[in-house]
Amino acid sequence: YTPDYETKDTDILAAFRVTPQPGVPPEEAGAAVAAESSTGTWTTVWTDGLTSLDRYKGRCYHIEPVAGEENQYIAYVAYPLDLFEEGSVTNMFTSIVGNVFGFKALRALRLEDLRIPPTYSKTFQGPP
Repeated sequence: YTPDYETKDTDILAAFRVTPQPGVPPEEAGAAVAAESSTGTWTTVWTDGLTSLDRYKGRCYHIEPVAGEENQYIAYVAYPLDLFEEGSVTNMFTSIVGNVFGFKALRALRLEDLRIPPTYSKTFQGPP
């Protein structure tokens, strides 16, 4: 959890509704979503030492409770564009939502909102 992170115009911004498991603080749940949907993994990977993951990691920069809902929070996550393949909507969605929904630290998770910067959307094929 990095509350001091200032988002960039080029970041992809996601808002997740999270319901942590009992005993899991919302900040830890948000940070876990950011890590698992970017550079984090539970598997030992031999290439971990070859690349500085700081450049590619997602950052949970803000958490707020959902009004009127017990133990539900909105976790705001920023992803750097370097994490994604240009022109690939599939790559972007697979990275952001592909593996996090079965995450054990969470009772429930839902992607509520996604902001794709023009810098990235212009790499997609189709009309301008």
